[in-house]
Amino acid sequence: MQQSISITAISSISPLGSQSKDIWKNYNNPRHCFTKNNTVLVAEMPSEVKKNIETLRRSNPKYKALDNSVLYAIFASRQAIQDAEWNAKDNFGINIGSSRGATTLFENYHKEFLSQNKADTLTSPTTTLGNISSWVAHDLQTNGPEISHSITCSTALHAMLNGIAWINSGMCDKFLVGGSEAPLTPFTIAQMQALKIYAKTEDVQYPNQSLNLSKTENTMILGEGAAMACLESGEVTNALAKIIGLGYATEILEHNASLSTNAICFQKSMAMALENINPEDIDVIITHTPGTIKGDQAEINAIKTIFKNQIPTLTNNKWKIGHSLGASGMLSIEMAVMMLQNNRFISIPYLENSHPRQIKNILVNAVGFGGNAVSILLSK
Repeated sequence: MQQSISITAISSISPLGSQSKDIWKNYNNPRHCFTKNNTVLVAEMPSEVKKNIETLRRSNPKYKALDNSVLYAIFASRQAIQDAEWNAKDNFGINIGSSRGATTLFENYHKEFLSQNKADTLTSPTTTLGNISSWVAHDLQTNGPEISHSITCSTALHAMLNGIAWINSGMCDKFLVGGSEAPLTPFTIAQMQALKIYAKTEDVQYPNQSLNLSKTENTMILGEGAAMACLESGEVTNALAKIIGLGYATEILEHNASLSTNAICFQKSMAMALENINPEDIDVIITHTPGTIKGDQAEINAIKTIFKNQIPTLTNNKWKIGHSLGASGMLSIEMAVMMLQNNRFISIPYLENSHPRQIKNILVNAVGFGGNAVSILLSK
C-alpha cells in the first residue's frame, strides 16, 4: 500500500437490520436469521427494513422501476455518506458492485418476454449492472467517477481495492465502495440448488454450518443485503479502522464453481496482505467459508499453509445471515469494524473456539466463482 487508508463510515442493510446498534445487538444474539421462503431457507430483510425500502421506492417516481439491489445500495449509501459527513461537493468516487444484479426485475422481464415475445421498454436500463452506481450517484448528486462491476462473490472487496487504487493514484481523496445483492428469487436459488451446494436440512438449530469441517453435506443458504464503506486517504481522526494490508489473486480453476483443494488464490492474497506484518500479529480471520464442504475446507487448508501452527481465531457471519454473494465481503468488513470498535469477538455458537487474546488486527477474506480471492487487513 502506498499510503494509509481510513474507513470513516460503514453502513449496511441486511437480515441483521439497518442501524448500527441493532446490527451489533443481533451479532451478539446466538440466533440465526433464516426463514422459509416457500420450501427453501433464506435470510431476508426484517419487516421494518422492507417497509423502509418500500418508502424509498415510493419517494421518487423514477425509483418505482428499480430493482431491490439498486434500492438497497441507495439506502445504505445515504446512511454511510451521512455518517462520514460527506457531501456532493467533496467530489468523491463511487464503486458499487453486484454478483447477480437486478435478479427480480430480470426474471420478471424474461418471464414476460417468454409469454408475449416482447420486452418491456425499461428492461435494458433497469437490469444493466452499471445502473447500481449510476443511480446511487444520481441520488447523492455527486460529480465523481462512477464504477460498477461484477466479480462474483468477491465483488465488494474488489470495489474496496478499486477505491484504494484511485485514492493512491491521487485522482480522488475519497471513495464510496461496496456491494449490493437481492438474490432471493426462484431462478437464482434454483441455480445454487443445481450446483448441489444449497442447504437441504432445516430441522437443525443451525442450518448453515460454515466453518464446521465435520459436516457431511453442503449447507450454503442465500441471504440479501448491501454494505457501503467510506474510504479516505491518510489517518483520519476518529476513523473506524485503518486498512493496513491488501491482497488479491486469481488461480487456475479445477472446476468452474470451486477452488483448488488448497485454495492457491487465498494463499497468495493472504500472503500479499501480510507483506508488512508478522502473521503472528493477526488476531482474527473473518473467513469466506459459505458452508460448503469443499469450499470451507479449501480456505482452511490455505490458512494453515500461511499461518502454520499459529492460526488466528476464525469466525464469520454466514452461519447467521447466509451468503449475500457480491455484498458478502463488505458485510464481513462491517463485522470486523464492529469487533474492533467494541473490542469484542463474535463467535460461532456451534463451534468450540477460544477467543483471541486481543482484537487489534483482523484479516477479512472473500472469493467467488473464478477463483478470484481478496484479503483485506484492518487494524484499530
